[in-house]
Amino acid sequence: MRPPGPDGNMSHVAHDRNAPEATARRAPEAQRDAGTGAAHRTLSLAAVLFAVSMTFIDQTLVSIAAPRIAEDLGLTPAGIRWVVNAYLLALAACCALGGRLAELLGHRRIMLVGTVVFLLAAALCGAVPHGDAALAWLIVCRAGQGVGAALMFPAALAVVGMVVPAARRRRSLALFFGLSGVLTAIGPVLGGWLTTWTWRAVFWVNVPVALAAVVLTLLAHLPDDARRGHLDGRGALLLAAGTVLSVLGLQQAGTWGWAAPATWACTLGGLLALVVFVRLELRTRHPLLGLRVFRDRAYVADAVVLFFAMAAFVPVFFFASVYAQVALGSSPNEAGLYLLVFFAGFGVAAQFGGRLLDRYGARTALRLGTALAAVGFALWAHEMTDLSLTAQWPWIVLAGAGIGLLLAPASTDAAGRAAGTARGEATGVTRTVRGYAAGLGLAVLGTVLAHTTTDRIVESLKDRGLSTATSRELAHGLTGTPAGQGGRPPAGDAASRLPPEVLDAVRGDFAEGNRAVFYAMAAALAVAFLCAHLHPGTRRTPAPPPGAGRT
Repeated sequence: MRPPGPDGNMSHVAHDRNAPEATARRAPEAQRDAGTGAAHRTLSLAAVLFAVSMTFIDQTLVSIAAPRIAEDLGLTPAGIRWVVNAYLLALAACCALGGRLAELLGHRRIMLVGTVVFLLAAALCGAVPHGDAALAWLIVCRAGQGVGAALMFPAALAVVGMVVPAARRRRSLALFFGLSGVLTAIGPVLGGWLTTWTWRAVFWVNVPVALAAVVLTLLAHLPDDARRGHLDGRGALLLAAGTVLSVLGLQQAGTWGWAAPATWACTLGGLLALVVFVRLELRTRHPLLGLRVFRDRAYVADAVVLFFAMAAFVPVFFFASVYAQVALGSSPNEAGLYLLVFFAGFGVAAQFGGRLLDRYGARTALRLGTALAAVGFALWAHEMTDLSLTAQWPWIVLAGAGIGLLLAPASTDAAGRAAGTARGEATGVTRTVRGYAAGLGLAVLGTVLAHTTTDRIVESLKDRGLSTATSRELAHGLTGTPAGQGGRPPAGDAASRLPPEVLDAVRGDFAEGNRAVFYAMAAALAVAFLCAHLHPGTRRTPAPPPGAGRT
């Protein structure tokens, strides 16, 4: 099988089974392989590794630092969720555009542009000033990081295919993604260590890495592979508008209220934009995304399973980190180790997922992985109010193992299903689906956490003799939901008004809120398990390049 990255992404699709066309494509590829020296190849792969590693570890780094960022800048829980989600939404909205621009303007050029944008945005995130402008500053700069990643990632992966000879490509990609997987697992530990120094370092650490990527890319002298074509500007605008507006409405429902016109205007307006985007793409001669791959039933099953899985997988970094630091009273370093338990199950199971795909096809891995993940998340949620890692760690490992088991086979099978489509279409579609699901999941689950925790705290305070009005005021102050004060009550002031024994009860209430969130994640994975049964079970994995050895 072709080795996937830690997020299940595929960097290439199958060779066309039409022999004449495949031969025609291999001729210039052979010339390119011959002209690419070993030294330049090494520099190019090093440049790609440095560039892409930032996108792999960024989510875990920021999730670990989130509580410290919120405390230092006076952000509400809703505000800090926007800091995390701005990156995911920008990545989802612009990934397809980034891939298309790389084809039109050259992968080397767009990789450099994306890396520089990511570098500047990360530096600005670390330089955010205190004051009322802090939240807007961070959201804009985090979105800038997402745009940079969306430009950089598709181009960087295409560079691997450009510089590595076909016979060595599988082995090189295996090494590349193996190192990337190690970097992803290091993310929680690195984030905890940097946060104990200063939370700003989780952004600044990207600067030297990005500079190294830029220098290596310039030294590699990659060929200019720009080609003529058309850019679907209307499609790009509709996709961005639909993605942002629909998630905006759902995430702000906790602040605006579910009955607010703005909530429904954003949500329905965004969904309408996405519907128009789909209709436009199906009729456009040069679409931004090749949606015709959804005619394949197996591809639909892969995409839907990935959608529900990613709605739990990416948000778990944020919610588990905040839970560990608030409910368990962990330090950032300890929270990093808490997340590392999840990666222990994920990393081991990912190896078995690839073997299952090779031997039995995708359906077996999808069914088994979604089942294990759903059970793992449910049992993890059940033990959350125990406030003990000892009671939770077996289920955290099980949840990670389930995700690791399904993610690579679903993405690999999806890429194989698009063997007859334009190069990279399947990867573009699945990355967009995956990013949108992550942003949507964070928005919905954040609203669930805020409302559940608020209701629990109100009941706890009333049980201790406080009036309903006072209980609600303090509860909204602790959770950051609107209760006067313009929707931004100071959580620190609210906490200072409570005795220690009440704060202990409040931590238990926060654990109850997280239990509801993780039960919702388990429900999403249960839906993914049902969707896995839609897969017809037929096997269609990409054929190896001619002359390639087994790895």
